[in-house]
Amino acid sequence: MPSLLYNSLIYYSSARFRAQFAKVSTGSPPPLNRNRSCQITCRSMSCSSETPSPTLRTVTISYYELKDKDADLSLKIEEGFGPNGLGILSITDVPDFPSLRRNLLCLSARLAALPEDVKKELEDPQSRYNFGWSHGKEQLESGKPDLLKGSFYANPLLDVPTNDASLIQRYASYCGANIWPQAALPELEVAFKALGKLIFDVGLLVAYHCDRYVSRGMKMQKDEGLEQILLRSRCHKGRLLYYFPAQLSNHKENGDSMSSWCGWHTDHGSLTGLTCGMFKRNGVEISCPDSAAGLYIRTRSGEIVKAVFGEDEIAYQIGETTEILSQGYLCATPHCVQAPKGKEASGVDRSTFALFMQPDWDEKLNFPEDVHIHKELIPPNGSLTFGEYSELLLDKYYHKKT
Repeated sequence: MPSLLYNSLIYYSSARFRAQFAKVSTGSPPPLNRNRSCQITCRSMSCSSETPSPTLRTVTISYYELKDKDADLSLKIEEGFGPNGLGILSITDVPDFPSLRRNLLCLSARLAALPEDVKKELEDPQSRYNFGWSHGKEQLESGKPDLLKGSFYANPLLDVPTNDASLIQRYASYCGANIWPQAALPELEVAFKALGKLIFDVGLLVAYHCDRYVSRGMKMQKDEGLEQILLRSRCHKGRLLYYFPAQLSNHKENGDSMSSWCGWHTDHGSLTGLTCGMFKRNGVEISCPDSAAGLYIRTRSGEIVKAVFGEDEIAYQIGETTEILSQGYLCATPHCVQAPKGKEASGVDRSTFALFMQPDWDEKLNFPEDVHIHKELIPPNGSLTFGEYSELLLDKYYHKKT
């Protein structure tokens, strides 16, 4: 969940969301199973958290099924990522994931507690704070700085994606070098890279099965598939998030909002890998103190549901770029995160990690004629590199470069 670089914030009215997601891109596939159990039939909800939203379990795929490249997982891919899905599914039984998740998430509070002068050295304004430490650089839906959480960004696969000075200047958010707290918290680099690499490797398997599903409905060259796009990319980005305890970050103004911890947005990359959040009070791990807190998704029919997955599962969400390149066979959905409320939430912090997998900055994106996502940014010839597209989004949601 978001840096605006990876999750372009889109503030629409409920009516516009319904209109937008009722559309299905030209060439969208017919459902493989019209009686799928994941079909959403709940009534429409507003963004108010006062009315409970239905809770839905994500579609799950076992890692042992996923790594079998002869397995036909099309039905599950469609259930999770297709036009009527939630845009999310989760992978179970991934070897070593529980320990790698815990190792990294337990470091987030220590990172956030480093002296201010140390964290200042970890900031990178040139990349619009998309490398290293970031706190208060993004905005809440109210327009005020987001002081509720701190983030640490790094590429878990490449410390130095390129040495080309012109590329680093133009695409600083992707081409910059990682900044690690080597003296203050040396174990962060090891834990960050280990978890990021695992989520990436499992994500490639998810991408392989996505390509098999999409290829049933549209012609696609081998190098045009999601798997190959991710394999040749140099600009994947991990984000370690730390949500400060309630008494340290006053979120009363946003406390009644469904999007109180993370505003409504749609990931703009290709595929996002997510861990389940870890909650602690005074350094001791606890269960989430509020059953209403968590990840909420707005379906393509405009309905709002809470999506849940297990702490030992890796969840994957489709991004806008994949929806565009798959011509709507795989669909991205807007989502937000609601903070826990009530007396039991006092003093509780939350840690989580996301890996934003996306095309290389020079990957050419050929947009189909019928595009409903950021249509105003698409040139007449319908072609941009991912780097160009990302810069346009950054200029739209952040201030322009000076």
